[in-house]
Amino acid sequence: MNRAKDFLLMLAVIVCGFALSMSVDFNSRAAAAQPEVVTIRPEETDELLANPGMGWETFHRTRAKDENLPDWIPSTVHYARWGWGVLEPRPGRIDFDFLDNTIEETRAAGQRLAFRVMCCSTTPRRPYHPDWLGEAGGRILTVDYSGREGFAIPELDDPNVLDRHLDFIRRLGARYDGHTGIDHIDLGTVGWWGEWHMSGSKAAKMPTMTNCRRIIDAYADAFRKTPLLMLIGGRESLAYAAQRGAGWRADCLGDMGGFSQNWCHMRNAYPQLIREADVGELWKTAPVAWETCWEMRRWVKEDWPLRYIFNYALALHGSYINNKSAPLPTGENVRQEIERFLRRLGYRLVLREITHPRQARAGAPLRIEMKWQNVGSAPCYRPYRLAYRLIGPDAYSRTLIGAATVDKWMPGTVEAFDEQFMREPPDLPPGEVVEVVEQVRLPAGMPTGKYRLEFGVVAEDSSEPAVKLAIKGKSGDGWYPLSEIEITN
Repeated sequence: MNRAKDFLLMLAVIVCGFALSMSVDFNSRAAAAQPEVVTIRPEETDELLANPGMGWETFHRTRAKDENLPDWIPSTVHYARWGWGVLEPRPGRIDFDFLDNTIEETRAAGQRLAFRVMCCSTTPRRPYHPDWLGEAGGRILTVDYSGREGFAIPELDDPNVLDRHLDFIRRLGARYDGHTGIDHIDLGTVGWWGEWHMSGSKAAKMPTMTNCRRIIDAYADAFRKTPLLMLIGGRESLAYAAQRGAGWRADCLGDMGGFSQNWCHMRNAYPQLIREADVGELWKTAPVAWETCWEMRRWVKEDWPLRYIFNYALALHGSYINNKSAPLPTGENVRQEIERFLRRLGYRLVLREITHPRQARAGAPLRIEMKWQNVGSAPCYRPYRLAYRLIGPDAYSRTLIGAATVDKWMPGTVEAFDEQFMREPPDLPPGEVVEVVEQVRLPAGMPTGKYRLEFGVVAEDSSEPAVKLAIKGKSGDGWYPLSEIEITN
């Protein structure tokens, strides 16, 4: 009886030992079957980045000709404003040579052009509308402005003027919509200086809302690819333009009381206009542009706080700043505050982490896991794509374009215009970390061996890097060589 028990006990030990050895062997083989991975955590940089669709704008001169632009400020946008008569000096004939030459000069300076067309001037004897407009049957009015008389402007409700106006917009769009040399266009041509208001005049009137919508529709239909920005002045018009996809532009950033002790743009105008037009969330889909009131030297002279103004502009998710190519102010901490502001203005993309297999097979999918963060103030409004370049034996090189785009990576947000904000706008927090998983297929015939794996962000119709990332390690051609991978058969 005892021998039988001993035999059964011995048999159980043998079976358990065999099962345990099988389990250990299975787990070892399963672990061996799992590919080793490489994880890279790039180092963030505080460099000011020159990226498309954002940042510092030069005004009526390119970066190459802007004597007041210091070498530490990057600029990718050249912004200009012209009267309708400059661009269409003869009826039905837009001066395409003028615009094309301006675009080419801008491109040579490493920038894209942004512009506004204007119809109503407050400069005596220098109207913005074409000389031929009255001769073609358009009604020209003589109106007052700021207590003075004698300002000639077109009546934008006049049928002849309106037809010519709408036709000009259509022809402008037919030529330049989607042009790679144009960054954005102001939805202007209405109101003083194209700002969608006729303030300061008793006789001058805005067009009817019906005609304002027709003008906005003309822009939105003519420019389906090129971003449009609407001046913040007209409430109903701004709301309608936003419905048609336009962003907004404000031309008096920094005004803390320069017009009146009891009223200013920052504390009175912008909160009211944004609420009434319901465009507080518009930044998620369309850009916001700022232009300084006067220029920054006035801010310093008046002792208006730079940190307050810049935090305000970032909190409302600006992408652009135009200081009218004026000299920068002098003074303690001025450069430091401007650099801090520009480091956040627009989108700023940080690759926090990237993981991929140490080995991959030619012709097989390559899985890449990443963590990204937008630490800027706005999204990138273009669907730029992630791209991966492999450089291997015998100078073999192949660029693989992923499916992930960067335009949905949001910045952080703060509550705007509440009591605490109006007292002191807080620092804008960074956006949430976004986890991205890409799977790109390796070419079947690529040579085996070790490859350098490089990363970049490319434009919609390109395989070359278009965006500088806020990480260290960029090569001279814009790629980021961050890791290695072995390709096998």
